[in-house]
Amino acid sequence: MGIGTWAVVDKWTSGEGFRFENIFDFLFNLAFLLIVVGGIIFIVSFAGCIGALRENMCLLKFYSICLLVFFLGEMALAALGFIYPNKISEFMEGSLSDELIKNYRDDLDFQNLIDLLQKDFQCCGISQEGYRDWSKNEYFNCTVNPEDNPSVERCGVPFSCCLSQTALNVSGEPNLVNIMCGFGLQEKPYQEVVSKIYTQGCIPVIKTYIEGNQFTLAGIAIGVAISQLLVLWLSRTLEGQIDSQKSLWERTPRYPENRRN
Repeated sequence: MGIGTWAVVDKWTSGEGFRFENIFDFLFNLAFLLIVVGGIIFIVSFAGCIGALRENMCLLKFYSICLLVFFLGEMALAALGFIYPNKISEFMEGSLSDELIKNYRDDLDFQNLIDLLQKDFQCCGISQEGYRDWSKNEYFNCTVNPEDNPSVERCGVPFSCCLSQTALNVSGEPNLVNIMCGFGLQEKPYQEVVSKIYTQGCIPVIKTYIEGNQFTLAGIAIGVAISQLLVLWLSRTLEGQIDSQKSLWERTPRYPENRRN
């Protein structure tokens, strides 16, 4: 919450605006997303902590119900992914891909995240179209006449698509990075393009990575699920112990009959 609030204040003071026209504008605004996610985590964790400390049944029940809802939601998403893999893929490479590309220049934090993704996974664009996805962005659009798109980046791709430049100069220091290496490549022959930038989209690359590490990822997912169930079981066990103790107090007479004033 603190990081998200700091990011919002920093953007506001620097004159950067906020746009919330649809759900994608909210999802791609990392600052507000951090605030919302942090707020949910704070409320649920606070309820569990204070509920256990004060043995408050209302807070403990709220905590356990939230954990159960989170767990069931994760299982539902996983089930949908297994049952409708094609639908998920179509959504990610369709509507989501288009919105990711279109909003690239609208938020600096989001732009940095996309650049990091493209560098780490050595990809360019989102869908199967690869680097040509960037023509969907108004700055890189290559499907219109130069008069309709006067941007200097027309028919180009972001610098994060460029192949790694790690060569050293004669003094042993890294060469200066060419931030214009992706300019105009959308209208170049593929042989020239592949020698300068990554051409595969990020979603196909990530899918290949997941398929190659499915056992490791499955183990991590099972570990997370078991830890959630363990915490849920501990919460319910504590609730049962408190109920048992309260019922014991109710059955025990406060003033024994043989007690005399």
